[in-house]
Amino acid sequence: MCGRIVSTSSPDVIRAMLGYAEQPNFPPRFNIAPTQPIALARLFEGRRQFALARWGLIPAWVKDPRDFSLLINARGETVNDKPAFNAAMRYRRCLIPADGFYEWQRMGGRSRPFFVRRRDRAPFAFAGLWENWMGPNGEEVETAAIVTTRANATLASIHDRMPVIIPPGSFDAWLDCRAFDAQTASGLIKPSPDDLLEAYEVSTAVNRTANDFPALIEPATEAQKAEAEMPPVATRRKRAVNDSGQGSLF
Repeated sequence: MCGRIVSTSSPDVIRAMLGYAEQPNFPPRFNIAPTQPIALARLFEGRRQFALARWGLIPAWVKDPRDFSLLINARGETVNDKPAFNAAMRYRRCLIPADGFYEWQRMGGRSRPFFVRRRDRAPFAFAGLWENWMGPNGEEVETAAIVTTRANATLASIHDRMPVIIPPGSFDAWLDCRAFDAQTASGLIKPSPDDLLEAYEVSTAVNRTANDFPALIEPATEAQKAEAEMPPVATRRKRAVNDSGQGSLF
């Protein structure tokens, strides 16, 4: 899956990669989380267009988003069949730029965060889907989700899923919903080549969505790795309460 995004390349670099005409100005982000705005490129009247959307897709047929689960990822194997995604797969595919993403390796009751990026550190584009939801009172919001697939050999030891990364030569095939139908575009839903990405453990500071600074993508120190191996805080507190040793004053 993909639950946090890093976007640090300059707006000009992203604009050149995705080829839209707009000239947006957005700051580097080191910990973009679901429900926050994400940048995307889509096709509008035959031209690539920049847009911002809320991360967490809401299908057009949803009556009340408060009663609907947050869809940050769309499973590639069933994206053409699921009612939440099949219309967007046919008519509203997009590219979501990023410089990397975080994934958590779960071992027992612990989760160790890893940062994943291209080996050459260049930005790339996720396969995305977007929707335009309109409420009963005329409110309108555009939302998006990232398509995922099975993990490649590089990431399989961390997680069994990974986001779909579209190579630049296939941008048109993913974006152009008229020239390339959903079944054809589905051929792009596959793991990235094993030599494209690298992954390394980072600090658990990324777990807090309020944290958004460059140090989040630095390799974890030995002390930070040891901290990640500790039981969850709730477990430690429970042990402390149940501890009958002489070390406690209460």
